[in-house]
Amino acid sequence: MSNLSADPVQISRTLVSVIALCCGLIVANIYYAQPIIELLAPDVGLSAHSASFIVSLTQIGYAIGLFFLVPLADLVENKRLMLITLCITFFSLIGLGVVQTPNTMLFLCLLVGASSVSVQVLIPLAAHLSSDEKRGQVLGNIMAGLLLGILLARPVASIIADHFGWRAVFFFAAGCMVFIALVIHFAIPKRLPTHNTRYFALLRSLKSLVISQPVLRQRAFYQGLMFASFSLFWTTVPVVLAREYGFSQTQIALFALVGAAGAVAAPIVGRLADKGYTYEMSLLAKVIALLCFLPSLFDLPNGIIILALTGVLIDFAVQANMVLGQRVIYSLEPQSRARLNAIYMTSIFLGGAVGSLIASSLYEFGGWESIALVAAAMPLIALIGFVYSAKKEKQKAHTA
Repeated sequence: MSNLSADPVQISRTLVSVIALCCGLIVANIYYAQPIIELLAPDVGLSAHSASFIVSLTQIGYAIGLFFLVPLADLVENKRLMLITLCITFFSLIGLGVVQTPNTMLFLCLLVGASSVSVQVLIPLAAHLSSDEKRGQVLGNIMAGLLLGILLARPVASIIADHFGWRAVFFFAAGCMVFIALVIHFAIPKRLPTHNTRYFALLRSLKSLVISQPVLRQRAFYQGLMFASFSLFWTTVPVVLAREYGFSQTQIALFALVGAAGAVAAPIVGRLADKGYTYEMSLLAKVIALLCFLPSLFDLPNGIIILALTGVLIDFAVQANMVLGQRVIYSLEPQSRARLNAIYMTSIFLGGAVGSLIASSLYEFGGWESIALVAAAMPLIALIGFVYSAKKEKQKAHTA
């Protein structure tokens, strides 16, 4: 297949679906361990307080990969970069399937996260392939696939672990990477970037982009907070369901499937953004993320239903806000989309790592109420920042 330039074309629905599938299966690697940490932590010698390190280190690894590997997509041929990182992911997942010691487990989690960033090479590639008029819709559909990967990783991991043991989860994930590598090799077109620079100069340019693009800083900060809230919720919920409600791994899997309903946000919000409703939808996403945790602060009946509704709403809000942020930042410098995406997604997954990191200790210290309070405070800060920034922009436009 011939190389692609940076010029947008009419991307086919089939290719959008293929990219969405790849994104979902790759990003799932970061979340397979989340619902089964109660099983695998004792097996490898990790304490209850240290168990959430498994999830947070995977997300930290992802953030490292975003910062150091994704910018290469503006420098080297994209398909080759994706296949190399997928190869590293495959061997890291096989390692997780046979690991016996806690330190090796944590190192491999870091490596799985760092190498799973091929998904963030695919997304800017899709943006390059789409026209300005359809970009929000294309990104929305792809991000729906990505969120489904995040959400379905949990029930899939729970079901496999329940029937075949937790190690089988990582062997399954490794098999998926072989499938993805074949799909990328045969279905994804090549793209040679137009940049002629060196790698370290490319990394230095990240700082310039952060300094010169206030909208990028703002959107990264808001989504980092939103994703921290999301990660805090989904890291804690499997533990709550197992301890307080006596759920089996299969029952936890069914609960996680309910949260997958939030994936409908991406295509809807993408289309609305294309029609000019970016501000309104950004505001709504943050309000929903804040309000969905409030019922958890009260001792209401039907606690499971409240938790399920919270899961659907936080997924919807986080997914909507992510798509809106991506659409905005991709319009800043089209030739720098991979680096813009690297900065944006690094901030997001650092936020997610913080949410996962504090989950176990926060739950052990104050129970579910403390989780709900902190998870609600994060989108509240994002909401305040967003409204303040929008007000400043309006004042600046008025005085000009």
